[in-house]
Amino acid sequence: MSRHLFCFGLGYSARVLARRLLADGWTVSGTVQDPARSPAPDGVTLWAYDGSAPLPLRAFDGVSHVLSSVPPAREGGDSATETDGGDPVLRHHAALLRQKLADGSLTWAGYLSTTGVYGDHHGGWVDEDTPIDPDLPRSARRARAEAAWLALGGPVHAFRLAGIYGPGRSALDSMRNGTARRIIKPGQVFCRIHVEDIAAVVQASMQQPNPGRIYNVCDDEPAPPQDVIAHAATLLGLPVPPDLPIEQASLSPMAASFYADSRRVRNDRIKQELGVTLTHPTYRHGLEAQLRAG
Repeated sequence: MSRHLFCFGLGYSARVLARRLLADGWTVSGTVQDPARSPAPDGVTLWAYDGSAPLPLRAFDGVSHVLSSVPPAREGGDSATETDGGDPVLRHHAALLRQKLADGSLTWAGYLSTTGVYGDHHGGWVDEDTPIDPDLPRSARRARAEAAWLALGGPVHAFRLAGIYGPGRSALDSMRNGTARRIIKPGQVFCRIHVEDIAAVVQASMQQPNPGRIYNVCDDEPAPPQDVIAHAATLLGLPVPPDLPIEQASLSPMAASFYADSRRVRNDRIKQELGVTLTHPTYRHGLEAQLRAG
């Protein structure tokens, strides 16, 4: 049986998954916008894809699994259609993917979405059965793209990711480079997930497809963002940055949007259905492991 994963958008999370699969004997290929700027990891075949034209059919030779992390197009750019949900991959490849899912040559497909599709729940809990209600434009775009992927039919899965962190992208890094701020918004909580645990969840799904299933991918402990910064500072033996009320933070519109929603996300499904045991069940586990690894 062929074990060949094709990743649309071979970025931070997909490269961790690729490394795990390559070690297990898989073939991995995928896309980046500019291979000269984002060279392939050892053993991975790269294709250039910017959404302007379809890939050649030979790119999919022998592919058995497809994962996409490509963000949907912004309104005002390339127009979204009812069938592609504004997704740059489906714009050119929906018919091909639908055919391969239907004839069984593609045995699994996954789309990396976001927990942002749930909208603001004022710190309340949500799970996969909670109706989505995105209140930010980028979350609404993700919701439409997610729906378009699931509408392909067959063994397609959506993974709603919390805030991603890991080596090079964590509170440890922001403390070290001097950019960390403890912005305080009373009642605000974020959910997060270590990049290695994302790869573990996706890999578990690939081993046991459940067509049309949606999975929340987050750790066990939603927490205020200032607590994460404080723990990182303590681990590094650095002074904890002072409290900074959000009203005084002079946030950019993009940064401010991250504080617009507050919710706690349940992750029972990845444990009960996929049998996943998180390596980093809280931000403390993740940061401490990262520090040990150097």
